[in-house]
Amino acid sequence: MLVSLIGYGEVGRILAEDLRAAGVPVTAFDIKLHGEAGEPLREHALLHGVTLAEAHVPAVHAAGLVISAVTASQAVPVAAACAPGLVAGAYFLDFNSASPGAKLHAAELVNAAGGRYVEGAVMTSVPPYRIKVPLLLGGPDATALQPRLAALGFAPRVASDRLGVASATKMCRSVMIKGLEAMVIESFTTARHYGVEDAVIASLQETFPGIDWERQATYFFQRVIEHGRRRSEEVREVAETVRDAGLTPWSAAGTAERQAWVAELAEAGLFGARGTPGFARSADWRLEADRILAQTKAEGVPQDES
Repeated sequence: MLVSLIGYGEVGRILAEDLRAAGVPVTAFDIKLHGEAGEPLREHALLHGVTLAEAHVPAVHAAGLVISAVTASQAVPVAAACAPGLVAGAYFLDFNSASPGAKLHAAELVNAAGGRYVEGAVMTSVPPYRIKVPLLLGGPDATALQPRLAALGFAPRVASDRLGVASATKMCRSVMIKGLEAMVIESFTTARHYGVEDAVIASLQETFPGIDWERQATYFFQRVIEHGRRRSEEVREVAETVRDAGLTPWSAAGTAERQAWVAELAEAGLFGARGTPGFARSADWRLEADRILAQTKAEGVPQDES
């Protein structure tokens, strides 16, 4: 079965590598392919035997399985762009961290074109697990797709035959996980400013002895610096999920702002140029916190007024 990957970023490339290693034919499309940023993607595709397409429709027109792995804000637009090219009965696995409402909208577009939409909720970071990342499936066609994905090397579990259940599980988890990332960056950077970081970490270690806070902080800083833009978009979807439940998303909204702010610093080159060995790879979160503090001092204005 031909697999089409829409989105050839970190997740798309990992899936491509593992699928190609298993002998699965793969085609891919990413909007970055047409620009200068597409050169590393083209090199990666050539190395792993992935066929690149020029647009959404030719990327999916012969695929039995389409996997959408883009940023959260593009989940619905990508479904709309792919729908006209879908083979009747082709599965469309929405890998994106979008709200239940967005998934329902995307499903309407795919199913109206004759595809079989299945929502996917990735329940932890992809790189450590690669294709075996825990994956919740949802929708009327989830049970039919589950064994096919397992045969390809995925680790899927059906959450519900109702759309929205898997994504709601993911979104509620992200209130905590993405919020913890933002809180650690805010708390530890502030503690660094006052010179009390060691005391704060010691206190956290006593309260939560099962967490290595030094290692966790470094990991959180790295992931947000490198993927803050994508994370902020996801948390805005989280906020929509909270709103749809009738709550004001104070925590999620603040998390999205913090993640976006770090992303802006990264895009401005504060942490080094993307693709260089030093980018978001410091073994000590303090280095990144010091860079942030130096930047805010240089700006001379509160970040929410800049």
